[in-house]
Amino acid sequence: MSADQTSVPPPAPPPPIPHGIPIPLERAKRVAAAAEAEARKQGWPMAIAIAEPTGALVYFLKMDDVQYASIELAMVKAKAAAIYRRPTKMFTEALGNGHLMFLTFPGLCAAPGGIPLVADGKLIGAIGVSGGAGHQDDIVAQAGVATLG
Repeated sequence: MSADQTSVPPPAPPPPIPHGIPIPLERAKRVAAAAEAEARKQGWPMAIAIAEPTGALVYFLKMDDVQYASIELAMVKAKAAAIYRRPTKMFTEALGNGHLMFLTFPGLCAAPGGIPLVADGKLIGAIGVSGGAGHQDDIVAQAGVATLG
């Protein structure tokens, strides 16, 4: 690092979100349906995964014409957002700031589109979306998160 560059410290972990009861199937379907509706509105084929706090898959939705690589990416994003209790976009930004230590985290996905699902202040799972550019994945994931109120 040159003398004229400033070092950005790595992001501190967020305050821990307590774990809640894992998202039930019907609620997972509603979150995925809202995300799918946004993807359809935008014309973006997407894969949408809903995981419980352990990262285990609860529900999965694949739209027609989504690239096959997006299937696994959506699941990995959901798992990473659940087990690390933070949006995957945070890791994208941290790596962009040179904090390569995050590359050593097991199961990490540093691509936008993974967001924790929090209800009543407790982590009930996470959504992972893949199929577009990172910002598009995040927009679709946010539409799912919005159903939690």
